[in-house]
Amino acid sequence: MMGGGMMDGMTALVWLWVVVPLTVLALVVAASVWLVRTARGPVPPGAAAARHELDLRYARGEVDRDEYLRRRADLEGSRR
Repeated sequence: MMGGGMMDGMTALVWLWVVVPLTVLALVVAASVWLVRTARGPVPPGAAAARHELDLRYARGEVDRDEYLRRRADLEGSRR
């Protein structure tokens, strides 16, 4: 007797109840990671990263104009 047709259907249903929520959870996590990375924006490499950070600090008001110009000149001088 081969039977078990109903059990095979129930097994498939149980797998759906496990696989579908895990897939949705994985998609939500992946979307969250993508969103955080794109919201932050690209980080420039090397000396450009330091200049980018200085620009951000100036925009936030953490350094005044004179300090910003002095540090920017230092960074531009270090590339030569």
